[in-house]
Amino acid sequence: MSDYEQLHRQCRTLENLFDTKLTSYSKLSASISRTHGDLEANGSGERWRDLEAELDDLLEKAAETNEGLATLSNDPELLSQSMLRAIQRHREVFQDNARELKRTKASVKGALDQANLLNGVRNDIDPYSAYKSSTADALLAERGRIESSYRMTDDVLDQAYETRSEFARQRASLAGINTRMMDVLSEFLVCPVCHLLKETQVPCLESTTLSV
Repeated sequence: MSDYEQLHRQCRTLENLFDTKLTSYSKLSASISRTHGDLEANGSGERWRDLEAELDDLLEKAAETNEGLATLSNDPELLSQSMLRAIQRHREVFQDNARELKRTKASVKGALDQANLLNGVRNDIDPYSAYKSSTADALLAERGRIESSYRMTDDVLDQAYETRSEFARQRASLAGINTRMMDVLSEFLVCPVCHLLKETQVPCLESTTLSV
């Protein structure tokens, strides 16, 4: 394998690795901006330092590899036009990566400064917030007990109204049953009387007929 091919492959490998790490580094910057907790406690601080060190190392290796390619390009007779264009492209990618890393570092630093500031402010107000929270919790607990008492009273009243309604329904039902029983008894009493009246009327009619 020629020196060019070896350096060319190294450049491509370093560029791919750098792109992957830089993407993670940029996402970490965005997550730090959204995070309002302790960076060291949630691991963001350590992860940020590790990624930054890895990116610096990759960029340094890419610089060395590009220098090797630049040395080869000083003798263009040994390289084809496509090789020279590839060397130029590697140099441009390296410069873009260096600028992007510098910009992302500034973004991460700004996010870290803001997160640390917010964390410091939170540490200052936490004791006061804890006092207010405990007072509010006590008031809410008392309110809960009062509301529970109201609900219990309402339940008792509802049960009383339901019992009263049930008694009324039972009373109406009993009244209906009593009415029907009275109707039946009336029928039993009326029928025998009618029968006796009929039996009394028949002999009378017969006597009248015979007399005539």
